[in-house]
Amino acid sequence: MMAAVCVVGMVAGAQTPLWQDGKPAAKAEAVKYLYPEQVTLQAGKATAVQLHFRIAPGLHINSHAPKEQFLIPTTFSVPEGTGVKLESAAYPEGHPYTLPADPDTKLDVFSGEFAIEARLTASPGDHLVEAKLRYQACDETQCMPPKTITVAIDVVGR
Repeated sequence: MMAAVCVVGMVAGAQTPLWQDGKPAAKAEAVKYLYPEQVTLQAGKATAVQLHFRIAPGLHINSHAPKEQFLIPTTFSVPEGTGVKLESAAYPEGHPYTLPADPDTKLDVFSGEFAIEARLTASPGDHLVEAKLRYQACDETQCMPPKTITVAIDVVGR
């Protein structure tokens, strides 16, 4: 149990400090939404859309299914009332990662670029959807607080 507690306190930004004077340091987003900005779907029919993201160098985020219950999973969501419904989200497999300070603990993480396959159903019309990606970014020594970014997608249902 002690190793698990230690892992939580470890992990975030290799090239830019995560914390300065006991507060989170101002820096660019740890995860950036890349594309697509617009998709056209057949209205009323669930359609797969590949959403692409990039994690800043030196950082990683937990996969959608981390190996420990206390780790924060990466999740994608679409708010209700947007004219677009998230039927399901398929996440890539994470890759194993070991912290230098705790080589016996294996994490399941995303780093670099990754894609989530979202199955979306749209009603007829043009819908600007502010979907959300929740994650916790870490480096080799510490984790930043969990964060939710907006994933803006213009969804056209035809």
